[in-house]
Amino acid sequence: MKAIFDERQWRHDPQHFMANGTISPNPEQPRRIEVLHAAAQAAGCRFQPPQDAGRGPIAAVHTAEYLTFLETIHPRWRRIDGAGPEVIPNIHPGNRSDSYPRSAVGQAGYHQADTACPIAEGTWEAAYWSAQSALTGADLIADGGERAAYVLSRPPGHHAFADMAGGFCFLNNSAIAAQRLADRGLRPAILDVDVHHGNGTQGIFYDSDTVLTLSIHADPERFYPFFWGHAQERGTGRGLGSNLNLPLPRGTGDDAYLQTLDLALQRVRSFGTDVLVVALGLDASIDDPFQGLAITQGGFARIGAAMAATGLPVLFVQEGGYLSETLGTNLTRTLTGFKEGA
Repeated sequence: MKAIFDERQWRHDPQHFMANGTISPNPEQPRRIEVLHAAAQAAGCRFQPPQDAGRGPIAAVHTAEYLTFLETIHPRWRRIDGAGPEVIPNIHPGNRSDSYPRSAVGQAGYHQADTACPIAEGTWEAAYWSAQSALTGADLIADGGERAAYVLSRPPGHHAFADMAGGFCFLNNSAIAAQRLADRGLRPAILDVDVHHGNGTQGIFYDSDTVLTLSIHADPERFYPFFWGHAQERGTGRGLGSNLNLPLPRGTGDDAYLQTLDLALQRVRSFGTDVLVVALGLDASIDDPFQGLAITQGGFARIGAAMAATGLPVLFVQEGGYLSETLGTNLTRTLTGFKEGA
């Protein structure tokens, strides 16, 4: 299986993370790259750098206003007297129709949903090349030469909306890849298996019937992202019925998860999907520090095999999965399970 990664993705090194009123090290650490890269190679992946497809495919998903913000906010922020080293919001608009301020502080509040997406000097460059990696993976599939590909997208993307960062995410790599595939005449579905709901992905395609979005995740009633990911969210307008959320109780294990995955894959077939983008979060692991679900190493192998059983071309785009003793093994087992099930 071909795999895509760019060395410039190392340059995002977030230091700030606040949860429950406590500041601690950010879980989305660059060392995830080292672990995931080695694990993909152990599964037989052959890495190559991405091509630069330019900003157009990114702007097909994200607003120009937001892209300008991401590229320019850090140097603007550093000109504020007494500003910290990272862009972190401290005020938010009451709704998205409120005025758009000229202030760097105000724009940070508008474009950053929470304190888990600090922007530092290397963030824009890393996010740009993370997105380009996803685009190259999509092109490998669309060109017809690859049955599957793995994209080591880091920073991840599925919490990023069209004009808002959140939850460690800045550019929505899975959405960018899916839109690229749709623009090339395919009918993609995004299946998000991260422990957290893919709220940004849902928001981007919520009124669209060109991309099916599905998410299997820990129930957001008491789990991030809280405000999105509930079963009644089905899409709107032309997108009504093209969004499926399958929230699971905290601590759900392999068998119940795989039964839910079967339901998701039935919807994938009903949509007439001809290419599957898997937003591959590994934080559903029983060993992940977020402790949302309880998938074992064998469970990840079964998830990979279920993807293979669809018979569809599959683009795996890395989302969450944080440092633990089994992070790398879980990726290896997923990709090996896919290969052996193909």
